[in-house]
Amino acid sequence: MNAAPENLLEVKDLEVIYQTEEETVRAVNGVSFSLKKGEAIGIVGETGAGKTTTALAILRLLPETIGRVPRGSVLMEGRDLLTLPELEMRNVYRGERIAMIFQDPMTSLNPVLRVGEQIAEALIFHNVSRRSKAEIERRVEETLRLVGIPPSRKNDYPHQFSGGMKQRVVIAMALACEPDLLIADEPTTALDVTIQAQVLAMINELREKLGTALLMITHDLGIIAQVCDKVAVMYAGELIEQGTVEDIFSKGRHHPYTEGLFGSIPNLKEETARLSPIEGLMPDPTDLPEGCKFSPRCPRCMDVCRRTPPAIGVKGTHSIACHLFGPNFS
Repeated sequence: MNAAPENLLEVKDLEVIYQTEEETVRAVNGVSFSLKKGEAIGIVGETGAGKTTTALAILRLLPETIGRVPRGSVLMEGRDLLTLPELEMRNVYRGERIAMIFQDPMTSLNPVLRVGEQIAEALIFHNVSRRSKAEIERRVEETLRLVGIPPSRKNDYPHQFSGGMKQRVVIAMALACEPDLLIADEPTTALDVTIQAQVLAMINELREKLGTALLMITHDLGIIAQVCDKVAVMYAGELIEQGTVEDIFSKGRHHPYTEGLFGSIPNLKEETARLSPIEGLMPDPTDLPEGCKFSPRCPRCMDVCRRTPPAIGVKGTHSIACHLFGPNFS
């Protein structure tokens, strides 16, 4: 008998390109990470790093006409999602075993359908337990209650909810089928800080209650610290540093880009005239640098950085792709 896979999700050497008649956009370039059941990983980086494209590739939601995955695999409990028939992907995995919270709740909800109907849609489509209409209705009410919305509001339309409440409805839709994996793509970007804190606390509480694994996509290191066990720092379609939250947030050796991200955060304990942003812009994904992708912006760039892509140095659970560090950096 084969042993059960150790990881719930394993992304190996994933590459994603957007191919048009004019150009080839290299959005994701050899990304690898894993996630155990109930674990939370945060992918952090600037806009355009390839975070959302990675999530869409996992769910096979890339644009049909231009999105391609030339190489790599996405294993869920040993099965490669990239090779499954579309019917199995839609009926078994997408929405039922893997759910996604998209960035903007305003565009995730249908304005002409009541919110209860929209939550029930997923339950009806994935009705493997053959629930009756009354049971589906009860499950909709349970899910709304779970995210802190009174069940009596199931007959309201999206425009009758505030931004924070809309996001709660979107989370309820994602959790309706009790998925094994929840992908949250910047779920608090459009919310004010008070509502953001409530939504993050709720996601943590629901994870504990349901045992759901979480892939959190964000540009906010504060969110990562609150909800994640592991961190992956993404730049120009590559994961340049990975580790536990302790590895990434503790003092020690870090990739210059990671140091730049932390340097861009205000420190309430120190008085400074200005923040220290990372100079320059993300490279053009149609014309990426030959060596290290961060070399044009790196304050510690060497000649080798411009010529040769760096190898990955590993120390325990911590890994860094940078020429400044050896195979087992100290």
